[in-house]
Amino acid sequence: MTLSFAPVADPSAPLARRNPVAKVGAALLFSMPLIATMDPFTPAVALAVELLVLPFFGVRIGVLARRSTPLLLAAAGILVTMVLFAADRGGELVVSLGPIDVTTGVLATAGALILRIFAVALPGIVVFATTDPTDLADALVQNAKAPARFAIGALAAFRLVPLLGDEWRSLSLARRARGVDAGHNPAARVRLFVSTAFALLVGALRRGVRLAVAMDARGFDAETPRTYARRQHFTPADTVLLVLSLLTALAIIAASVALGHFHPVI
Repeated sequence: MTLSFAPVADPSAPLARRNPVAKVGAALLFSMPLIATMDPFTPAVALAVELLVLPFFGVRIGVLARRSTPLLLAAAGILVTMVLFAADRGGELVVSLGPIDVTTGVLATAGALILRIFAVALPGIVVFATTDPTDLADALVQNAKAPARFAIGALAAFRLVPLLGDEWRSLSLARRARGVDAGHNPAARVRLFVSTAFALLVGALRRGVRLAVAMDARGFDAETPRTYARRQHFTPADTVLLVLSLLTALAIIAASVALGHFHPVI
């Protein structure tokens, strides 16, 4: 298990160079209006727009597909849940699984939810694929006026996440060296997984405490004015990115209303 949050996009891409706060804000402004509707048309158009602007962020399709793997698991879970527990089973019958009738209405509802998840989550994936975490923390403090204690603490925790994969591998190898192996027994595998996860949690808490003490000892909690090694400038181009993101989202919603696809959540 390997976790990495380093930027993987082309840094020379026009939108990859934008201010981190502007990119986060643009992702929020574009994705939040999509939550207002349940129809499949709106998120489908939003997904098409996101894929069209992907080259301007310098993110390759393969990288985006790898980082979207958790969304595929979420989509599978939604599909199974809707097939098993959907209350509205209108439409034509597609297949009958014993007492469970899978209809076109169930599949349409599940498809709309899956499209919404992808449309809302992909902008965030693209933002973090093009942004260095340190630059994001600096921009939050300098441009968004976020508390430095929160931003730097979040950055420290964010930097420690990739270590969890290495620690999990070390714990597994150490237990195997001591002869602790589940073999082919499913129950033993579950017990071994739970015990390893608990050991990982304890180690993460201890590491977090040591990091907090070290940061306090170095004055990260001091109230004196801070200086910045890397200045983050919010330019007019960043403002244009925010405005265009909001206008694009509103245009998609307006097209959905005009074409009669809009289905409000409330």
